[in-house]
Amino acid sequence: MNEKVRCLIIGSGPAGYTAAIYASRANLSPVLYEGIQPGGQLTTTTEVENFPGYPEGITGPELMEDLKKQASRFGADIRFGIATSVDFNSYPRKVTIDGEKIIEANSVIIATGASAKYLGLADETKYAGMGVSACATCDGFFYRKKTVAVVGGGDTACEEAIYLAGLAEKVYLIVRKPFLRASKVMQDRAIQNPKIEILFECNAVGLFGDNGVEGAHIVKHQGEANEEKFDIKIDGFFLAIGHKPNTDIFKGQINLDSVGYIITEAGTPRTCVEGVFAAGDVADPHYRQAITAAGTGCQAAIEAERYLSEKGW
Repeated sequence: MNEKVRCLIIGSGPAGYTAAIYASRANLSPVLYEGIQPGGQLTTTTEVENFPGYPEGITGPELMEDLKKQASRFGADIRFGIATSVDFNSYPRKVTIDGEKIIEANSVIIATGASAKYLGLADETKYAGMGVSACATCDGFFYRKKTVAVVGGGDTACEEAIYLAGLAEKVYLIVRKPFLRASKVMQDRAIQNPKIEILFECNAVGLFGDNGVEGAHIVKHQGEANEEKFDIKIDGFFLAIGHKPNTDIFKGQINLDSVGYIITEAGTPRTCVEGVFAAGDVADPHYRQAITAAGTGCQAAIEAERYLSEKGW
């Protein structure tokens, strides 16, 4: 049997939970399905020091639990479950949960986030939260006057290396190819920065350390006759090889860009589908911060309330 709701929120994290707080306070009786990673990416982060309101910092899981409790306090119906397919071509919008239950929603807020791409090394999991990060802006502060490595050769990698160079003593930029793929201006900034050493034609194949990352195993000219292996001493290992927005189930249902991020109207969370809104990293390839995700979650809930009010629902 189908269930009908006024406002359905797909995904949790700062965007989803904030949308639930605002939607609940607006009497929209929101139903939120937490998705494959309840609490989002921040649940894999140890210390969060840049979210307003926590002067002493807070762990990612604790922050997400606080947001979840706040949403529940105002009446949000928060459930375990994963959206497995959607039908935005009919009205009400239909979302299938766990391949079985169909939710018919007058409005939908998509907050499914994006997942950082990793190299696939076992050590990335081993040292998660102990020196491995996919966000320099989030975690760079912990590496002041230390040595770090950034993996990648595009604009994001150069941007993160430059950002970290403003904090760290030294930054290695590990680039698989013999050149940078970044734009010319970003290449020049990285190359000319005295704190950044670029390791071209190199692959990071492992990490080592007793109580966290202390170094990386590097292979230069991997698989070639002149292959060379060496280690570098580092305190932090940053992945900057891209993010994958969690939008597979929305393909063909909503406008996505070439990477898969949801396209919204400039300055709003509105999508090309009436009554469907996007919040957080799923529609943000640029900032990817908890506070910006929370802000768009607020916007999405306000837009949903206005939409439902205009329709008389």
